[in-house]
Amino acid sequence: MKIVKLFLRLAISIGFLSAVADRIGMWPKEVSAWGNWDNFLSYTQLINPWIPHQLIPTIGILATAAEIIFALFLIIGFKTRLIAKLSGLLLLIFALSMTFSTGIKGALDFSVYTASAAAFALSFMKSNYLELDNLISNSNSKE
Repeated sequence: MKIVKLFLRLAISIGFLSAVADRIGMWPKEVSAWGNWDNFLSYTQLINPWIPHQLIPTIGILATAAEIIFALFLIIGFKTRLIAKLSGLLLLIFALSMTFSTGIKGALDFSVYTASAAAFALSFMKSNYLELDNLISNSNSKE
């Protein structure tokens, strides 16, 4: 179970970081979904048509910041259960936005519901393995 939890932490984190790398142009065009920030913001507007155009850059920045923070915290194992729940919620919001704006096929093809479910499953795993939370709880119990 410990290895499965570590695998989930890393898989979700790498997925977040890959998406961030794509939107800032770090992936080659041949494999990129967005390729740059402007294309990412256009897609953000497409899947969130009810959000005023002026707020889309803010939404893009907030989503990107959340993905970076969640990825880093999951990698180091800091507040894993909470961050996994927040990751699951972020991914579910993304999946629902895709579904209601462009149809369910994109959300299914990109496995966004699966990633959300994986994050929620991770939030229920109690054993800690290679997590900063272990060090914090051990140092608190010695005091």
